[in-house]
Amino acid sequence: MKKRKTQLIIIASIFHALLLVTVYVFQGAILPYLRLNGLVPLLLPIVSTGVAITQGRVAGGVSGLVAGILCDISFNEPVGMFMIILTLAGLLVGFLADLVLTRGFVSYFCCCAAVLSFAAIAQLFPLLLFVGIPPGPLFSTALWQTLYSLAFAFPIWFFVRSPNLMMPEI
Repeated sequence: MKKRKTQLIIIASIFHALLLVTVYVFQGAILPYLRLNGLVPLLLPIVSTGVAITQGRVAGGVSGLVAGILCDISFNEPVGMFMIILTLAGLLVGFLADLVLTRGFVSYFCCCAAVLSFAAIAQLFPLLLFVGIPPGPLFSTALWQTLYSLAFAFPIWFFVRSPNLMMPEI
């Protein structure tokens, strides 16, 4: 019985790793051509948040770490910023999912909105502090990028939760 549960965890981990890589390629190769007012959606935090909601804090932290590393590779951001943000977000969301949150779409969507908002605001601080751009346009851009990214939360939800649908509870 324990061996079967370990096998299911390994299968889910492989599936989520492939999902992260697929979304990373999609985000880097296709989404730059789907700009909306110059904005490109950020999808990797959505995947790591979904893994945290469905699998818990350990899987959420690991997927947040991997998603953060991939985001840091993709974007010209301060080294390690996304890695730290998404790892902590995955741990926190997974911890809350283990204790108080339901593992449903509403919790997932609200957590995605929070993580995306925090990531967008974190991207603004270097521009706000070191470049001196006024905060109004920066926060407006952060809001629109968050909303544009959230439009992809619904289709990603089906892929994030699919290993759970295939696996019976033990």
